[in-house]
Amino acid sequence: MTPELEATLKRLPDRPGVYLMKDARGDVLYVGKAQSLRHRVRSYWQKGTPAGEVHRIRSVIDRVADVEVTEVDSVSEALLLEANLIKRFKPRFNVRLKDDKSYPYIKVTLADDFPRVERTRKLVNDGSRYFGPYASATSVDESMNLVRRLFPFRTCTIDIRDGERALQRPCLLFHIKRCQGPCIEAISKADYRADIEQVELFLEGRQETLVKALRREMSAASDRQEYERAATQRDKIRAIERTMESQKMAAFARTELDLVGMARQDNQAAMTLFIIRDGKMIGRDVYLLDAAREATDAEVLASFLEQYYARATSIPREIYVPAGVTDTDDLQTFLVEKRGGPVHLRTPQRGEKRDLMELAGRNAAETLAREQARWLADHGKTLAALEELAAALELPGAPFRIECYDISNFQGAESVGSMVVFEDGKPRTGEYRRFRIRTVEGPNDVASHQEVLRRRFRATKSGEEGSEEERRWAMPDLVIVDGGKPQVNAAKGVMDELGLHDLPLAGLAKEREELFLPGRSEPVVLPPTSSALYLVQRLRDEAHRFAITYHRTLRDRRTVRSAFDDLPGVGPKRKRELLKVFGSIKRVREAPVEQIAAVPGISRALAERIKATLEA
Repeated sequence: MTPELEATLKRLPDRPGVYLMKDARGDVLYVGKAQSLRHRVRSYWQKGTPAGEVHRIRSVIDRVADVEVTEVDSVSEALLLEANLIKRFKPRFNVRLKDDKSYPYIKVTLADDFPRVERTRKLVNDGSRYFGPYASATSVDESMNLVRRLFPFRTCTIDIRDGERALQRPCLLFHIKRCQGPCIEAISKADYRADIEQVELFLEGRQETLVKALRREMSAASDRQEYERAATQRDKIRAIERTMESQKMAAFARTELDLVGMARQDNQAAMTLFIIRDGKMIGRDVYLLDAAREATDAEVLASFLEQYYARATSIPREIYVPAGVTDTDDLQTFLVEKRGGPVHLRTPQRGEKRDLMELAGRNAAETLAREQARWLADHGKTLAALEELAAALELPGAPFRIECYDISNFQGAESVGSMVVFEDGKPRTGEYRRFRIRTVEGPNDVASHQEVLRRRFRATKSGEEGSEEERRWAMPDLVIVDGGKPQVNAAKGVMDELGLHDLPLAGLAKEREELFLPGRSEPVVLPPTSSALYLVQRLRDEAHRFAITYHRTLRDRRTVRSAFDDLPGVGPKRKRELLKVFGSIKRVREAPVEQIAAVPGISRALAERIKATLEA
């Protein structure tokens, strides 16, 4: 700690506020909020305080050269300011929503005599009412198109004042019944405002309230023999009811709640938000976040809730989340103040809300998988990643074919190896291979890697050993093994043994995401935002997934074998019949010989041998 930083820490106030940690160049590394700036910021340099975000950003503390603070009057104000600063500076060590620009809203210009309904990305305190934020422009367009079909509000930007005729002739929208013509005084201010109130009810998700109001208007118009207006209201009711039918029924009576599902992979997270009003789901949006690997699920969830509801224009009474969040009291205080009423954060344990939470989680996971697949499908980014990786590892050119290897076992049992292949930055699943470890006893990753690499490259190198398929395998431009120096040095020994001295080789260590090269003491560290780092992480994760899937399959087979396959005279067919009748080895052991002999394919003599074996 520099003397200047030490002096800054001593002067910190014991008040709520926001702090910015900066490096020597003045770049913002981390933004945080605190009930007490003095206690929170100083805690980062104190030992024995590994809780929450303090533990998460320990690795960055040594790079902090200055701390800048802003005092506020309450934690709620600090939370709002923190969300704005995270959006502005995009610090690496914060969890942040991935939005290059502001999220869109629907704006109702209530300050105008004849309000307009329009899209916007700016929240301005100009007397207008805002609905959102929406996750994408597509979501806004869908809502806007639906509202426009139901309610013919004006879309022009001309100045229209009550009692003044703005135009001599209306535009085409008036003639096709998409506008009520306030510009030619075809509708009064009071009637137009009544329609805008219906738009607000619809955007709030209060369709049932809106339908009741429209039915009253339809009945009144019919009593006055204004049949054309009554027919218009009838058509609106039918359209709204069709919309209500298409919404997923949540069967929560008339409750209003938001429900959040979460999925994470590497340094990314996806949040699915289900918006439920009057017992019906009226909105579903998915938000992507940059989330540091060190951050816990509770921290990621809390950061999303803070940043989303800092911008949200509607906060329900209940918010359901998949797990507990950090700084719950501060977050709840902020939500209560913004809503102007009680807000409860809950985690459903059973029932329909729990089922809907699982559905939201699956939606988030699918979105995250699509996002990562889309990244890999982008050839420009993939080529840049390969070139960046080649430069970092000093390869002669971009590695077209990369093979990655991983080992999986449980306490040394059922050890397996996996080989995954990426060509041109994309998975070649048809060339993935699995290896059952034959010569290594116990949990020895180094020796297991050596066995896998020998079996893979000996056939290709010699052209004699191995199957015909193995001899046709193409040589890779780069080999990556999961692990650090011991694994990469062992792999290098195998390559030298097989005469593959020039085959590029690297080891990817999980802990700090460092690349180790043979014969070099210092690892290669790729920038955390590097596309090359993302590519090698994807390779490593795919190899791990492929290995662990095979390992679990073998382990499950062994579990079943220990129960049935050692019975004398019992093959696969008889085993299936025993499982079909008894369901478990325990019930076979407890059954009398006569009952066992009644199983198809089991004789009396075989039943007696099975019984004797189990009782022994």
